[in-house]
Amino acid sequence: MLRAAAGYDVRMSERPLQILDLGIRDYDEVWALQKELRSKIAGEPGCTEHLILVEHTPVITLGRRADGTNVLYDEDELAKRGVQLRQVDRGGDVTYHGPGQLVAYPIVRLVGEQRDVRGYFRALEQVVIKVLADHGIEAGLHEGLTGVWVGDDKVCAMGVAIRQWTTYHGIALNVSTNLDHFRLITPCGIADKGVTSMETLLGRAVPLADVGAAFVQHVAEAFDFTEVRT
Repeated sequence: MLRAAAGYDVRMSERPLQILDLGIRDYDEVWALQKELRSKIAGEPGCTEHLILVEHTPVITLGRRADGTNVLYDEDELAKRGVQLRQVDRGGDVTYHGPGQLVAYPIVRLVGEQRDVRGYFRALEQVVIKVLADHGIEAGLHEGLTGVWVGDDKVCAMGVAIRQWTTYHGIALNVSTNLDHFRLITPCGIADKGVTSMETLLGRAVPLADVGAAFVQHVAEAFDFTEVRT
C-alpha cells in the first residue's frame, strides 16, 4: 500500500507479489506482456500482482506528451545505430532504454484510498530514492520535473499509466547504462539538465542484480505485499 509515501492505512490479509526477472529483452515483447498482465490483473480480483524487472535492448520510447522534435535523429538513422523507436501510452515525454538500466514495471492494483495517481507516483519516487540510498547515493526530486535526480542530473526516469486502477509502465534507473545513447534525444524534453548513472556517481561497478533486489524489497514494503514470489 502507499502508507509510507502518503499516510494511507489500507491493510490486506494476503497480498503476494510475483517477480518476473526477464534479463535482456526486446521492448515489444515486454510491452505485450505488460498489457496482457494488466488486463488479467484488472479483470480477475484474485489474480496475483506482478513486478517485471528487465533490461531492454536499445530503444527510445515516446510517451503521451512527447514532442517528436526531442528525438534528434530520424528512425532510419536510429535503426542504423541499432536503436528502435516506439510510441507508447505512458505519461511523460521521450526517454531511452538500454542494457545496464534497471527497468521495473509494477503491474499492481490500486485499491481503496490507494486510488490516488499522484500518491502512487510519489511512492515510486520514494522507492527509487531508498534504493539509491542503499548504495550510498543521496538523491531527490526536482521541483516541477519528474524522475529522481542527483543535483541537476537525472538518474531515474519515470512514466506510468493506470487503467481500471491497475498500474503499468514504471521506472528506468540508470545503473551502468551507456550514457552516450542519451545524446540521441533531449531526455524528457529537458535541454538544460543532464543524465547520470549509479556507476558514474560511485566510480565503481554496481551489480544490476543487487539493485533489482533492493528495488523488490522497497516495493514490497511500500505497498505492504505479504509475500514475494520469484
